[in-house]
Amino acid sequence: MRVFAVSDIHVDYEENLAWILSLGREQYANDILILAGDVTDKMSLLEQVFTSLAATFKAVLFVPGNHDLWVQEEGFDCSLSKFEAIAELCKSCGVHADVLELSEISFVPLYSWYDFSFGEPDRHLRRAWRDFRACSWPEHLPASEDVSEYFLKLNIPNLATRNKTVISFSHFLPRIDVMPTGIPEKRRNVYPVLGSEALGVQVKQLNPTIHVYGHSHVNQAIDLDDIHYVNNAFAYPREVHIARKQLKCIYEC
Repeated sequence: MRVFAVSDIHVDYEENLAWILSLGREQYANDILILAGDVTDKMSLLEQVFTSLAATFKAVLFVPGNHDLWVQEEGFDCSLSKFEAIAELCKSCGVHADVLELSEISFVPLYSWYDFSFGEPDRHLRRAWRDFRACSWPEHLPASEDVSEYFLKLNIPNLATRNKTVISFSHFLPRIDVMPTGIPEKRRNVYPVLGSEALGVQVKQLNPTIHVYGHSHVNQAIDLDDIHYVNNAFAYPREVHIARKQLKCIYEC
């Protein structure tokens, strides 16, 4: 059995959707796929992707990203309602959104959002970052920090998971030092919306062998504090210089 990881497949682009639908069951029937968020904001497309991947892999594991929770054009009253609808869609399509135990390996999804612990967003980012317009939160979650705390609380029951091998996965970054040191300064203005230090604390508490994340669109594999962090974003069609445009095998047994 192999475990593959990919994130940020953005199937609103026809070429990205065609790639996903082209994955053949004969090659992956005994394998696991971790899909670390940002598939599409359209529920119909999300269902198409889930159905295809669930028929291709032995198991598909999913955690939603920020794009998946956009509600501008989907008719949901808020992004939490859509989050709950996606959870139901996962169940109906046979996609795992909770802890999955397979003999000596456990898979643990970690829900999250960004909380500006990586930096304070500047005026340009607050205007340009689409989440601030395309996501909608209930009154008891007025700020990104509150949204982050809401999702992190969902993870608490699963942080005691122990097994010979534990693989966790989130959409957002659990620590900013997973970003390559060579990122130009002018590109770092998005760091405030990349992730959460509190998520990183949860990852350390869980202490997985491997943690998969997405969101940054910058492919990376790095060992920090005895945890192997992996980002394998498929990314936008134009981003060929920072994305491998293929599945990445992160574990084999």
